[in-house]
Amino acid sequence: MNKKEFDYKSRTIREVFNDTRKICIAPKHEVMLDEGVHPGGDIFTTEDGEFIDFETQLKDFDAEELAKYVEFAENLYEKHQKKVSIYILCPRTIDVNVRECPLKSEADFTIKLACSQDDICHLILNQIKNKLKNDIALDCDDMKAVEMLPVRCNRNDRNYFRVESIKIMNMFY
Repeated sequence: MNKKEFDYKSRTIREVFNDTRKICIAPKHEVMLDEGVHPGGDIFTTEDGEFIDFETQLKDFDAEELAKYVEFAENLYEKHQKKVSIYILCPRTIDVNVRECPLKSEADFTIKLACSQDDICHLILNQIKNKLKNDIALDCDDMKAVEMLPVRCNRNDRNYFRVESIKIMNMFY
């Protein structure tokens, strides 16, 4: 993650999710999860050693999606005995099909969902980069989304998204 991305994500965590704790990127070797558990998005640690998982959600948020995040939080908590905060940013175009309710668990975690007013292209690029970082194969829909980023974005960001799209496509062609 480059400085621009880190600044954007830490600012979003502060402003959108009202979490003002100082954060740094969690080393990959520190975040050990069981096989088959959702790998998480961008994972940060706080000065207290707690974890923050910053995610982007591009499909409808339903019970299965919530269960995936709960399993992730419980697994990470089980390994480290540190609180886990999951912040999920989604475009305003998705449907949220679950209500806020208390969940029983031995793990100490919170899950917050917020709809973003940002350009959806930033969310798509973030999700693609997370998949690559976590060694998750991109499918045809992902590649089509990458190709379309420079076309769908704001005119002022077109060159940035073109460069990012080319970098990702060059990994596969």
